Amino acid sequence: MNLRGAATGILVGATVFLAACSPETEVAQAPEPATQVAPPIGAKLDTSIDITAADLSARVKELADDKYEGRAPGTVAGEASAQWIADEMQRVGLAPAVGDSYFQPVEMVAQTVDEATSSLSFNINGVETPFAMRKDAVFVTKRQNESTVAYSDTDVVFVGYGVNAPEVGWNDYAGIDVKGKTVIILVNDPGFAINDESLFKGAAMTYYGRWTYKFEEASRQGAAGALIVHETVPASYGWDVVENSWTGEQADLVRGDGGADQSVLNGWITLDRAEELFTAAGLDFDAEKLAANTRGFTAKPMPGLKSSATINQTVERRQSRNVAGTIRGTYAPDEHVIFMAHWDHIGRNPTAMPGADGIYNGAVDNATGVSSILEIAEAMAAAPAPRRSITFIAVTLEESGLLGSAYFAENPFIPLQKIVAGVNIDAINPIGRTRDVIVVGAGASELEDRLKALLDPVGRVIRPDPEPEAGYFYRSDHVSLAKKGVPMLYLDGGIDALDGGEAKGKAASEAYRKLAYHGPSDEFRDSWDFSGMEEDMKVARDLAAGIANSADWPTWYLGNEFKAIRDASLAAP
Repeated sequence: MNLRGAATGILVGATVFLAACSPETEVAQAPEPATQVAPPIGAKLDTSIDITAADLSARVKELADDKYEGRAPGTVAGEASAQWIADEMQRVGLAPAVGDSYFQPVEMVAQTVDEATSSLSFNINGVETPFAMRKDAVFVTKRQNESTVAYSDTDVVFVGYGVNAPEVGWNDYAGIDVKGKTVIILVNDPGFAINDESLFKGAAMTYYGRWTYKFEEASRQGAAGALIVHETVPASYGWDVVENSWTGEQADLVRGDGGADQSVLNGWITLDRAEELFTAAGLDFDAEKLAANTRGFTAKPMPGLKSSATINQTVERRQSRNVAGTIRGTYAPDEHVIFMAHWDHIGRNPTAMPGADGIYNGAVDNATGVSSILEIAEAMAAAPAPRRSITFIAVTLEESGLLGSAYFAENPFIPLQKIVAGVNIDAINPIGRTRDVIVVGAGASELEDRLKALLDPVGRVIRPDPEPEAGYFYRSDHVSLAKKGVPMLYLDGGIDALDGGEAKGKAASEAYRKLAYHGPSDEFRDSWDFSGMEEDMKVARDLAAGIANSADWPTWYLGNEFKAIRDASLAAP
């Protein structure tokens, strides 16, 4: 049964059912589909049950509702949204994808820094100088077994971009030992600030430019503290996003050693305070930043500076869940095409201003993506089953560093070499129909050839990521599987609106980034135009159906960083 005209009633019914269940309730196994004859290779999908803007709107509105309190993983309200997704998967006819369950449990911890008793300070030429939480710095810890972690009077070292990339002959840590020290790190990649295409990817961010990598590498180098100098342009977001995203309760996967191998402190400092530190150490920030963009850069101790920090925290063990359902193929059911979107968001802000609800509803990010894969699932489940299986995965803990998808990649309930290809959908701005479809990280795989073949006949085009410097390709869940070699397409809505052109699309994107991204203003609006999402999701459906009804194995383009991994995976027994 499709949502269409009865969307609201069905959604309310599902909510009533949910209210009667514990968030931990398992969903009963969907009935086995009747035996079907495999369709011939190249068979077209039956689209009699269609994708509609009304359905997409209704599901986004449901997932962005205040009752889910911002869909924080491991919370009663957040996990209730995961239950609702599983209920929807069962209702539209998907079979459980994780054995006889729709859930893959993900063990996690929730860590909350006590801001009143935690501190970060620098002794600057003998003068103890505190860095105020939120105003000057934001910091967390990945240590999970201790309620208090601290370091005192550590040396401070500027390590440029904090990159160790032997494949391109780059090591910002060469020739210096930072064990037990505090490192200061720049945002983005070498090459960005000077737009030098010979350094990494020039203005386009790589994984080395992501904060996740920089903290990982600092830990591998033994640093006690790692602080990234926040700059809005190379980060592609303002200080408010840092503050909103990394204060309050933070989630992480359970670490085997309790995080003992991690730096004591990971954090960000404002540009103004960073420049003060450089000046006090007799260094010019702009000159050192420029030097960090040259081959042969050498990390520099920052004389006259010592850093100390104390983090008092509460740590709770919890469980979250990836949610997955499947349409079983008739000919090669062990081969899968996947759709992926993350269901989680940031939750609530306990320090919200009086009168504000403090709920980070995540309507665009990523109720739109989950609604999209559910709508595609409903349409495809109503059609004759394809030759290969099609599996829909709503992952958790994306906002904490792509952790739910990373957990799946390390603990796959589908062998990774049996995943033919996948489509990831994350945060589509509903601005109506567009002439283009954005492929984030365009130029990566043969999936783009298939997409182009679907767009050409209707006069639409692929637009490469208009902001490669933001590194969006490395900021969503598809990259967890790409790093394992699985060809993934990160599909986004276009910006060249049929009504309003590129000016409308660019203005909408800029407004969202400035006013709503990772903020309480990312709420559902009845005025949104879902016609463009409807059109785009039909394309995504047809793309997946074409692969599912084929014997093809699309791969990465020659020279892509993930191709060798995929080739080795497919060649393995």
